[in-house]
Amino acid sequence: MTVRVLVVDDQDMIRAGLRAIIDAHPEVEVAAEAADGLTAIGLLRDPSVEVDVVLMDLRMPGIDGVETTRRIRAEWPAEQRRILVLTTFDQDENVLNALRAGADGFLSKGAGPTELTDGILRVAAGQHALSTTAIDALVSHAANPAPAPGDPEATRLFADLTARELEVVALVTAGLDNAEIGRRIFISPYTVKTHVNRAMAKVGARDRAQLVVLAVRAGIRPPS
Repeated sequence: MTVRVLVVDDQDMIRAGLRAIIDAHPEVEVAAEAADGLTAIGLLRDPSVEVDVVLMDLRMPGIDGVETTRRIRAEWPAEQRRILVLTTFDQDENVLNALRAGADGFLSKGAGPTELTDGILRVAAGQHALSTTAIDALVSHAANPAPAPGDPEATRLFADLTARELEVVALVTAGLDNAEIGRRIFISPYTVKTHVNRAMAKVGARDRAQLVVLAVRAGIRPPS
């Protein structure tokens, strides 16, 4: 099955370049293009335009990519429209605002063709795609002592986690691997993996990246 992509970017050359990359891949194709958020929403409402993934720029005239993402998510759940943000602006607030608005992934415009198409396929399959710069931005935010309000729905997902599972999830958001977490809290990497797997099962995360996204939305941060 071919993944159909709506490319949303205000620069003609960027859209042309993205189309060339996407259409060169056998499993993805450009279904439509939009130069701004309102046009993108109009295309999604058009029953003749079939879209699986919205490839979204952040900085656009009119409403920006975050607001466009928020409006799309208000009309269509993630099961119907997946959103992958693609931008040159990867500061932590941009990443967080896009994810909180309902984006399913965040890639830098510096991503190569393989990373881009892999990201599209991942979000189309219900997974999350985060570039290294996006993960760095999340880690940077997690290290910031300023409190962040949690998304009530995301917070509810973590209500059934044990204290140890929450502790492990908090350390996962800091970018630590299982061995590093184990050394930090004096348990084996295998036990860490067990806690991570249980946490993912309880919150419905398909992979570690999605667990980080949900945890950040819930306001979970690593211990200082």
